[in-house]
Amino acid sequence: MARRSSSKRRNSDNRSRADVVKRGVVGVFKTLVKAGSQIAGRARPGSKPSESRVVIEYSPHRDGDPDPGEVVWTWVPFQEDPTQGKDRPVVVIGRRGDDLVGIPLTTKRHDREAQLNLGTGAWDPKRRTSYARIWRMLDFDPDSARREGAALDRKRFNRLIETVDEYYDIVRPST
Repeated sequence: MARRSSSKRRNSDNRSRADVVKRGVVGVFKTLVKAGSQIAGRARPGSKPSESRVVIEYSPHRDGDPDPGEVVWTWVPFQEDPTQGKDRPVVVIGRRGDDLVGIPLTTKRHDREAQLNLGTGAWDPKRRTSYARIWRMLDFDPDSARREGAALDRKRFNRLIETVDEYYDIVRPST
């Protein structure tokens, strides 16, 4: 099946894209954080998967270990100073080599960021609405996750992955 261009996809999928805010250079540069910031772009069409690509998977298991599909708490470096940061909830979306890859959550809506409204969940004790910060993908060691928060249901996970796919080079599982 041929892949539709991003502009066509945005126009034809307004319902799932309605909660995503895109402004500035978000669509041009992608921020990948791993011991600091790196800039990376989408791979050229026809290129083969590599260790630099994220392999998406949905495999939550309530066993205390972080798994794709779960919201876990891990240390997230600040953009301004990657040597500092704090524990934040992160949705684990897949793997890159031995690392897990996740999208940080926030309870504050920012009109100048690419965000997806994920609604509420057990990861937030106050049950506030959470927004996935699409523009910020994190690689982290599975041992660095502090605690398991909850699992996203498959529908919300798929909506997140569709949105992430517009910004990053990811490998979606075959169905």
